[in-house]
Amino acid sequence: MKKLVLALLAVLMATAVLSGCGGGEKTVTVASKDFTEQFILGEMYSLMLEDAGYTVERKLNLGGTPVTHQALLDGEIDVYPEYTGTGLLTVLKLGVMSDPQAVYDEVKADYAEQFSLVWLDPAPMNNTQALAMTKERASELGITTFSDMVAHADELVLIGPPEFVEREDGIPGLKRVYGDFEFEDILTVDPGLRYQALLNGEADVVVAFGTDGELAAYDLLSLADDQGLYPPYQVAPVIRQAVLDENGDIAEILNSLAPLLTDSTMQRLNNEVSGNGREPDEVAREFLVEEGLIDG
Repeated sequence: MKKLVLALLAVLMATAVLSGCGGGEKTVTVASKDFTEQFILGEMYSLMLEDAGYTVERKLNLGGTPVTHQALLDGEIDVYPEYTGTGLLTVLKLGVMSDPQAVYDEVKADYAEQFSLVWLDPAPMNNTQALAMTKERASELGITTFSDMVAHADELVLIGPPEFVEREDGIPGLKRVYGDFEFEDILTVDPGLRYQALLNGEADVVVAFGTDGELAAYDLLSLADDQGLYPPYQVAPVIRQAVLDENGDIAEILNSLAPLLTDSTMQRLNNEVSGNGREPDEVAREFLVEEGLIDG
């Protein structure tokens, strides 16, 4: 009988060990939205977690903000990169705030209270909506800020995506904050065509985002939003509280990445993918190895 009990105990212990090794409690589902920067960030999160011993299920290119946020609430994913300004305006439907720390504190508190979601540390990079010009054209007209641009609007052709004409953070928002004005013309094109049209001289001002790779690649001037139309869009991992409760080391792992993601760094990495045609996972791995965040 004693031998039988010992045998049963051995089986139970082996089963428990095998269950733990199966990765059930160490599996994390990492998602991203549907554009270049998100692919790179999603791969960074995935690679860092894998390096720390986690099994990662990737759901990159999941969709826009409503899709990824809902998937997080439904438990279909565990973590994805989100922007503080997007959380403030798109998810929480709050008003514009310009102070980065205040925006982060607001979304962090409200996400925890309303959704049981945790914002980890934000990166210094700011992927805010932006307006950019070639340095030559901007210098010719003495333009460095949105206010300068508005003063010369009737001499300028703007190019951007069709929705910029109607969205509250597009032309209507510009007029609300900077006063009534009219561009000489507004050209609406697919996002992938706007920078080439600017460089070809078909337009003077392009609708951009603060960490677009093209800003660095083409040495463009991003105009200063001097009246604070846009909130800051710092990126940070947003994770389900339940996942963090079970795997507390995830916060330390992913927070180690945040200080390294500056505007210039993200522009360079984005350009490696969108400009040079490299794969996001290759670019992400190379960066993490260079920074000593994962083993080569």
